[in-house]
Amino acid sequence: MDESDLPRPRGDAASQLASEDLGPYSQAELAARIAQLEAEIARVKAHRDKAAAHRAAADALFGGPKAGAG
Repeated sequence: MDESDLPRPRGDAASQLASEDLGPYSQAELAARIAQLEAEIARVKAHRDKAAAHRAAADALFGGPKAGAG
């Protein structure tokens, strides 16, 4: 099994953010936090799409799994 297939540890950054108390934050701080999180979501989606395209190209070149299999 590839290490990238393993589940992320519970203490990863997203888990820590999700459990953080938002009560102390001001409206402006919350707006800034939302903007940062939206930028991070866009970055992660772009990386995911790039990885998917890379995988599809490798599968096409080397005859990897067909769509819908697995």
